[in-house]
Amino acid sequence: MSSIDFKKAKYTLAAHYSHQWPEDNGAEVAFAGRSNVGKSSAINVITNQNRLAKTSKTPGRTQQIVFFDVEEDIRLVDLPGYGYAKAPEALRKHWQSFISDYLFSRQCLRALVIPMDIRRPLTALDLTMLECCWQTDLPAHVLLTKSDKFNRGKAINTLQSVRKELKSAPLTSVQLFSSLKKEGVDEARSKLNELYRHQRKKEQNSPTDLR
Repeated sequence: MSSIDFKKAKYTLAAHYSHQWPEDNGAEVAFAGRSNVGKSSAINVITNQNRLAKTSKTPGRTQQIVFFDVEEDIRLVDLPGYGYAKAPEALRKHWQSFISDYLFSRQCLRALVIPMDIRRPLTALDLTMLECCWQTDLPAHVLLTKSDKFNRGKAINTLQSVRKELKSAPLTSVQLFSSLKKEGVDEARSKLNELYRHQRKKEQNSPTDLR
């Protein structure tokens, strides 16, 4: 696979139910993170498009799984933000079931990119999402977003601390990232190119609780 041109990414569809997903072929990398950590902004910066993924200061705005075609049979996927406590209970249960179904049944899923606010990394829900990856031989790449909120020294210390906590985790990597300053973008693109090549080998287990 040659280097992927993420600038070619274009909106494909938004799905509220699994029967609306594109055919399960090719390769997908999905972005999954807590509400309001900068997930959609990261997608926009990586693809060099201002409005590809919808951004909002209101948590819980992304309520569907959104698919973007990058190249033939290569897609980026924007998952609903998790951990939004003010969402109606029925909607939260739907998200939980919907996202679990996607993570554990989607054969073309190659990896997860998990943005975490550098000021609050590795929350309980973040660790639950990582557990999903570890159970299914799915690589996880953590973006410590909003790294511009810290000075360089503090940002690097946080990066090292998170890497230390995850050093025994399989197929897990971490980097600094700032959508505002466009820092870490080339590193993220390079990592994505690598992630699309991953082939999952292990049988998938029953879904983890994502509430």
